[in-house]
Formats: sequence, structure tokens, C-alpha cells
Amino acid sequence: MSTRSYDTMINPPIEDLLDTVDSKFSLVTLAARRARQINSYFNQLGDGLGQMVPPQVSSVARKPLSIGFEEIAAHKIQRVEGVHADDDAADATA
Repeated sequence: MSTRSYDTMINPPIEDLLDTVDSKFSLVTLAARRARQINSYFNQLGDGLGQMVPPQVSSVARKPLSIGFEEIAAHKIQRVEGVHADDDAADATA
């Protein structure tokens, strides 16, 4: 992660996030898919299913999208080629 300091509302800064992917579209797609997975994980807690991957970073953020961005910035999540948007398979890996 970069040590640059930015005065932005987004943390981690968008510039740092764009350094980890090949395009803005890839960043948005990856973060949105991971946010849905994190949301599903929190919704299934207590059901005993245990099939969803929990958040991979320690975060004070409450929103799944913010947690997804933090995972991307920490290089805990990466895009996997060949997975279609319609698939239920995880596009993000830990």
C-alpha cells in the first residue's frame, strides 16, 4: 500500500486501488462482487452454513463495499480470469 497522503473521502484512496487492477471497470466489478459476498456472509451468520468467505481484513468500516475496497488495497482479493458475471462461483479469492 502506498504511503502517499490524500485528502479524500475514500479510504483507501482511489489512486491506490487503481494501482492494483487494470482498469476502473475491473475495480468496480471486483469490489461490487466482493461486497455482495461479504453481505451474504454477514446474512448467513448463525445459520451454520459456513460456505461464504469472511472479510479478509480487520476493518472499522460497516459497509461491505468499503471492506471490499480495503481487501483490494491490501492485496487480499484479486480478479480471477474466466469467471462469468452470471456464475455463482467466487470471482474474488483470498
